[in-house]
Amino acid sequence: MRLGIQNESEYSATYTRLTVNLTHGLTSNLCIFSPSLDPILVFTTYPSHNMAAADVQQRPVEEAAPALPDYLTNPNAVLGDKEAKWRYGRAPDYTKTRKVYAETKQKTHEAGSLPQLVENLVKNWEVEASFKPDISDWRTIDTANYSFAINGGEAEGAEAMLKVGTYNAIIAPNEYYSPEYSDFASSHKTFKRMMPTFAWEVLEVYSGPPTVSFRWRHWGIMKNDYVGFNNKGEKVTAKAHGGSIDIQGVTVATVNDKVQLREVRTWFDPMDMFRQIAPHGVVSKENKLAHVSPADALDEAQAGVKVPEEQELPDATVQSKEEFERTIAEIDKKRAEGQRAEDVPDGHVDVSGAQGDVGACPFMAGATR
Repeated sequence: MRLGIQNESEYSATYTRLTVNLTHGLTSNLCIFSPSLDPILVFTTYPSHNMAAADVQQRPVEEAAPALPDYLTNPNAVLGDKEAKWRYGRAPDYTKTRKVYAETKQKTHEAGSLPQLVENLVKNWEVEASFKPDISDWRTIDTANYSFAINGGEAEGAEAMLKVGTYNAIIAPNEYYSPEYSDFASSHKTFKRMMPTFAWEVLEVYSGPPTVSFRWRHWGIMKNDYVGFNNKGEKVTAKAHGGSIDIQGVTVATVNDKVQLREVRTWFDPMDMFRQIAPHGVVSKENKLAHVSPADALDEAQAGVKVPEEQELPDATVQSKEEFERTIAEIDKKRAEGQRAEDVPDGHVDVSGAQGDVGACPFMAGATR
């Protein structure tokens, strides 16, 4: 419809002179002018009562989404827990492990994605399970409903893992290693001395909360000999080959509304790790000395191996400030007398090492894991 306009030129000229005037924000006037600026048509529109009311109503303020817990957004969140009780008097140093992770990981997850959040949660959980001896300090678990099981085995609570250690909780007795002949301290010496860094990553996430299922990868380099005790109580030694050890598994975990772990069920083949430790099955075996603790036997077998200072303390030892100062004073006294610090008794820290860093304070930055 041309609105009474006789020709195309008049239509074009008229079209270019369309104007819209708003009155009080409620009515609209549409004026169409001729080339001589005479008004041809004027349309006035009035909004309905409901529309006018909607225009003046204030939009409801949307509530901001709650912030995610830091243990989901930062893999090192719990390492900053200043008030927590730490197994060896202070939080461990994961700097080298995180560096290896960044340099050799297979997956790079988008920031804030579900795989990254799951990865951060599990990394913080591992720190707490390994280094926080008081369950009340664990922030990554739903304490009252937490349980852990491996390969369909019997589920156990956090107390059991604290008692035997994370390695003993996940490895069944076999020809290379047995939790029956290892305690918390010796298990950490066996694996952390062999692989000073043991990085972990999420490869895939198959389902989201409240039941999270995912596939993971755990890897490192065999830099030192493997020394452990098998299911017959024999001390097993496998020579370091300098190659990688890479294991994978699947975990299904339920979480609560705070995304804290509740039921954790993991499936993996622990023998895959030992097959990589001794790829040709070449190991040496000898009977463990009687009346010697597993940790002491490992210290003898691994003499000269540089390890993180946290591992030099016995299981469940947490020194007070006064005890720590006495320990350092005793070690300094021995060193001043020109003696090498002997194997320190329970409750003390050995800061000496055959490969340097002699005199370094184990409670200062620079310790490795």
